[in-house]
Amino acid sequence: MIRSDNHVHTSYSADAEESMYEMLQRAVKLNFSSICFTDHMDYGFPEFEPGMIYLFDAQKYLDEIQAARPHFPMLEIRQGVELGLKPDVIEECQKLTASFPFDFVIGSTHLIDDMDPYYPVFWEGSEEKTAIRRYYEVTLKNTLLPFDYDVYGHLDYILRYTPTMKQLKQEGRSTDAYLEKQCHEFADIIDEILRQIILRGRGIEVNTAGLKYGMGHTNPHEWILSRYHELGGEIITVGSDAHEKKHLGYQFARIPALLLQCGLRYYTEFSDRNAKMLPVTES
Repeated sequence: MIRSDNHVHTSYSADAEESMYEMLQRAVKLNFSSICFTDHMDYGFPEFEPGMIYLFDAQKYLDEIQAARPHFPMLEIRQGVELGLKPDVIEECQKLTASFPFDFVIGSTHLIDDMDPYYPVFWEGSEEKTAIRRYYEVTLKNTLLPFDYDVYGHLDYILRYTPTMKQLKQEGRSTDAYLEKQCHEFADIIDEILRQIILRGRGIEVNTAGLKYGMGHTNPHEWILSRYHELGGEIITVGSDAHEKKHLGYQFARIPALLLQCGLRYYTEFSDRNAKMLPVTES
């Protein structure tokens, strides 16, 4: 059983409200051994909604984590961050990771040409296939730039929000065939993204928010996880992407079998930016 959640958001993220204390209480109830907070730091993120600014006071954040540790001696509480990657914020991202002692850094593509596919306006006038291809092109470019991160987050993030995905969920239909088609449709660029991540000694994550959002699969899809393994990838973290305490560790019981199915015998936790490989067991 995996008892460590390595993608967790609190009220330090603009799109979350739970306090660190509430998340930690929930982690104890789940009998977790560790947790890593990874709140959003998205420099240059457009303010699509009033007040939705994905920046926080890093020193205050780390101080609060430090202050919480004596109250939860049964938990290893680690300090991380999720960086929104785009070419014009490299300097800000480098300065952040050089200035503060994070244990773990997730790099994610949240924006495509300064638009977030989460918002319906992104899809207006856009052909779905073209938009998905562009998302992967942007992600590939990010992997080639000198960003400082440990794993790439939710690698097929855009598929959560496509019009087809929305329609399938509304109609209560299976998403399996659609998602498999997207994997094969973009296999060439997905493989290149994975190669670049592996070449640079970085990893990817299994993000269970895809299950939470009704996709029926994790982000990324197990086809991508298998390709990552086949191409020589070994570093893989597990996170819920929880923005509420009820989603902490969401569907983690399914993950060991999924990893083994994809050929992955180990998962990873980071401390002081160092990877610790742990064996996957189904019980």
